[in-house]
Amino acid sequence: MALRRHVKNLVKNYSEAEVKVREATSNDPWGPSSSLMLEISDLTYNTSSLSEIMNMIWHRMNDHGKNWRHVYKSLTLLDYLIKNGSKKVIQHCQEGFFNIQILKDFHHLDEAGKDQGKIKNTWIY
Repeated sequence: MALRRHVKNLVKNYSEAEVKVREATSNDPWGPSSSLMLEISDLTYNTSSLSEIMNMIWHRMNDHGKNWRHVYKSLTLLDYLIKNGSKKVIQHCQEGFFNIQILKDFHHLDEAGKDQGKIKNTWIY
């Protein structure tokens, strides 16, 4: 899977920032590493990189079905960036709030029948 992701990154000519976001929000069954999230948060202080990062996060949040981990990990990464990245991340979140708000209706049943979109004790306004 990593080779396939690497080839797609090359073919699509993704930037360093976009590649890092794709890696952090992959379908791998583990979460993004704190070191990778730190690298991405450092990149948010560059205006061009910030735009690429946020565009890729919004793109990954729109995935569905078998790519439910893209959505989950995008939210994990976004939470980290809000707390540790440039203050401009918050501005991007305010401007793109609809990307977050539409997730309140997100549902996906995995192979075991568990709803991976179900939100427990969390409210999205």
